[in-house]
Amino acid sequence: MKQTAAEKLPIFLIMFLISLIASIESPVFTPFASGFGATSVLIGMMLSFGSLADLVGNLLAGPLVDRFGKKLFIIFPLFVSGGLFIAHGLVSNSSELFLLHGLNEFAMAFLIPAAFTLLSGYAKNRRQQGKNMAINGILTTIASIMAPVIGGQMVVWIGYVNTYYFIGSAMLLTSIYGMTFLKERDFIVKEPRGTQVSLMKIFTSQELKLIYLIGFAVMYIHGVIAYEIPYLTVERGVSTLNTGQLFSFMGLGTFLALSLFFINRFDPFKRFMTGLAGMNASLFLLFGLSFALPVSLFFVGFFFGLVMPAIATAITESVSAKYHGRAFGVMSAVYSLGIIISSFVTGFIRDIISPYFIAFVVGMIILMFVGYSKLSMAPAIRKKTS
Repeated sequence: MKQTAAEKLPIFLIMFLISLIASIESPVFTPFASGFGATSVLIGMMLSFGSLADLVGNLLAGPLVDRFGKKLFIIFPLFVSGGLFIAHGLVSNSSELFLLHGLNEFAMAFLIPAAFTLLSGYAKNRRQQGKNMAINGILTTIASIMAPVIGGQMVVWIGYVNTYYFIGSAMLLTSIYGMTFLKERDFIVKEPRGTQVSLMKIFTSQELKLIYLIGFAVMYIHGVIAYEIPYLTVERGVSTLNTGQLFSFMGLGTFLALSLFFINRFDPFKRFMTGLAGMNASLFLLFGLSFALPVSLFFVGFFFGLVMPAIATAITESVSAKYHGRAFGVMSAVYSLGIIISSFVTGFIRDIISPYFIAFVVGMIILMFVGYSKLSMAPAIRKKTS
């Protein structure tokens, strides 16, 4: 047991550092791009292109991780990303920045499915799986709370260019740490041609399809909140400090949910259905009682923390360990798709109707569809096993 805990430490530490280092850029990129004359439209295009590159990379990552192993696709993307972050500090115009941002997102897209797949190999049962995912969630939540403050302060101390040099150097050091201490958990399975599970089969698996729909709904809601809350500074004159505090309420809710390890004993399907229902109820408060923003965001974060480990656990229970890379790759792509679509829809309809209401409708439709589909599947499963 102690040996397993010691073996898990490097992957936990690497995932924490990845989240911390990458999130340091969050308050840096937009003003840095503006300094090269990039308009808000061009910056939006940069972010959308980066999300699209991330989605494509996620889909490519899955089969490659299953075939060649997890460690390679953790270490190499870290090394490449470190070089690309350093190159950010050397750009001379917005076009170069556009290209580098897309390439960096593409490189990082391989990392998350590989890391989740490696982490899933350390669990022997559902409870351990949920606990591992929850611990990872706690660490990345802490990183996401700390990083924007660190990034903003670093710009004040050393400027934008040196901040990118620091981020890139930190990524390179993390890759060296991983190369030294990270160990491949499972055997790499190379199957004969014709026996491999295709990416499309993974994506269209009835059980996985329901899990991915929940993941899409959760990230759609998350994307709407990430888009809307910063607009309070423009529409209501709320300070950036206060909007940052609102996101902190959401982070605290997530942290609390992930800290309740006993929840991992329960069936993951019940957990993510309860979590999505809770997020929908919190959204209803968001567009119905605007004065209750801190409380509503706290509960959004709490139920978000309930859903995410449950989704990861459900995926590991729905597909053989040999194909976890494919399954987590599609999961990451679905998350990216939810963010992309929510950002696009929110920007288009926000002057006509509340984006929170549309997110509520999307969440409720998917919640009812998944619930009905699960109930419909139950008799067929009982009939097959009888």
